[in-house]
Amino acid sequence: MRTAHELMASFGERTGITGARPQRRYLWTDAFAVCNFLGLGQADLARSTIRHVHHELGRHRADDPRRGWISGLSEIDGEAHPTLGGLRIGKPLPERGPADQIDEQLEWERDGQYFHYLTKWMHALDQAARITRDDRLATWARELADTAHRRFVHGPHASRRMSWKMSIDLMRPQVPSMGHHDPLDGYVTCLQLRATRGRGPDLDQAIEDFRAMIDPRTLATTDPLGLGGLLVDGARLAQLDADGELRDAIFVAARVGLARYLQRSDLARPAQHRLAFRELGLAVGLAAAERVAADGFTQSLRVREAILSFWSDPAHCRSAAYTEHQDINDVMLATSLAPTAFLVLGSPLG
Repeated sequence: MRTAHELMASFGERTGITGARPQRRYLWTDAFAVCNFLGLGQADLARSTIRHVHHELGRHRADDPRRGWISGLSEIDGEAHPTLGGLRIGKPLPERGPADQIDEQLEWERDGQYFHYLTKWMHALDQAARITRDDRLATWARELADTAHRRFVHGPHASRRMSWKMSIDLMRPQVPSMGHHDPLDGYVTCLQLRATRGRGPDLDQAIEDFRAMIDPRTLATTDPLGLGGLLVDGARLAQLDADGELRDAIFVAARVGLARYLQRSDLARPAQHRLAFRELGLAVGLAAAERVAADGFTQSLRVREAILSFWSDPAHCRSAAYTEHQDINDVMLATSLAPTAFLVLGSPLG
C-alpha cells in the first residue's frame, strides 16, 4: 500500500512541483495538494504549488490571444494580487466563445472558472496562511472570495442566484444554472476566512448573500463527492462554532443521502467502473464527521475503511479508470490517508 508521502512524491515529480519544468495545472487537484504538502511538513512544496498555480491559472492560456493576468492587472500588480481575477479551472480545451453553441458534454472539458473550485483554493490558501503564519496568503484568499462573490452571484438582493461556471474573464456565464452546494461552500468558506482575521476585503455581504441562498431542506445528495463535501462543510461549521442550526441540517441531509447511496451497488463494482476521486471525497468527508463526533455516522466508518482498502490495492490503481485521472486520484487518496491538514483548521492569525 502506498503512503501519503509516496503518493505526493509521485504527484510532485509528474507535475514538476519538485523540480522539473511544471506541467499543466488543475485547480481542484492542486488545492488538495497544497493541504497535503502542509500536512506532510513540506511547506516549501505547498508554497511552490501555490506559486505555479497563480502563475499559470491566474494568467491567460498559451493558446489564447489575450496575454498576462486574467485580472487585467499589470505584471507588478498581478504578482502582488494574483487572485483578483479569479483562477482558471485548468481544463484542456479553450473556453467556449460568446457566439459558440453550447455542447453540454464538451463543456466539461472546456476551460473557464468554477465557483466550487475557487472555494477549494480559498481554503488551501487560508490553511497555508494559518499554518505558515504568512498573512499575505490569507489576503489572497479574501481577495479571491470577494471577486468570486461579485462575479458569480447575481439578481435582486431578495432573490440572489449563482452561475455554476463563468468565462475566464468572469464577464459572462458559461453555465448559468446554480450548483447544488455552491452557496453552502461560499458561506462556510467565507466564515472561515473571516475567522482567520487576515487582511483584505470585508466579506460580510458575501456571507449574508450566500446564507440567504441556502435551503437546508434540499441539501441531500447521493453523489459520493457531494456527500463528502457536505460532511466537510458541516465539520468546518462545528470547528468555527458557527450556525449550529445549519450544521445540524447538513448532517441530517448527509445521513439521508448516504443511506440512499449505500442502497446502490456502486461500491461493489469493479475498479474499471468506478471513479476513485469521487469515492475518496466521501472517505474524506466521513473522516471529517468522525473528527467532530457528528451523530449518526459511527457505522459509516466501515464505508470509509472499505473505500480506502479498495483504492489502496495496487491492482485497482492500475485500472484504466484510475490511471486516466491519476493526478486527482493520487492526491485525493493521499488526503484520505492523511486528512488532518485539509480537515483541521489551523490557528487564526493574530
